[in-house]
Amino acid sequence: GDKAFAQFLTDEIKEEKKIQKHRSLPKVSGGWELEVHGTEAKLVRKIAGEKITVTFNINNSIPPSADDETQEEQKPDEQEPDLTSTPNFVVEVIKEDTKQTLVLDCHYPEDEVGHEGEEESDIFTIREVSFQPTGESDWKDTNYTLNTDSLDWALYDHLMDFLADRGVDNTFADELIELSTALEHQEYIKFLEDLKSFVKCQ
Repeated sequence: GDKAFAQFLTDEIKEEKKIQKHRSLPKVSGGWELEVHGTEAKLVRKIAGEKITVTFNINNSIPPSADDETQEEQKPDEQEPDLTSTPNFVVEVIKEDTKQTLVLDCHYPEDEVGHEGEEESDIFTIREVSFQPTGESDWKDTNYTLNTDSLDWALYDHLMDFLADRGVDNTFADELIELSTALEHQEYIKFLEDLKSFVKCQ
């Protein structure tokens, strides 16, 4: 059984490498520095007395495919739909002269992805906003967290503009999807390779 498994994995790795779009991770425009630690990625950019970091994790970032019925009707030689990774991401804005960090928790709404043509709509939304003490890795649950569900639209728009002024806009969000998808695929191939060596190990 293990031999067959290893053979299957070898073929699978070949196939996945064939469809891999990016040999190296795509760049995000706007002078963002990328750091990757396993499945977590961090983009950092500094502007006029501020440091902006965007963090996301590719685990569980591929939405479940809603169209299971269409799978059966698919002809065997048809390409499977491209999997796209749309992770939640956290934007931290650190002003160098204050001890506080503004934290904005953003996500891609499931129904928005892939609906082009509407100029007005944003492809990501802000879900929560809070202040956290700068430099502390553990955020406190005792800090007030603003949930945007019940938020005044004008305030919400200002928050979106605030992000856009710092380079976190629709273009950025699109490029983040591309980066995340490439990273997810890279990690998946690495996982298959690790699994293969594990299975082969006697």
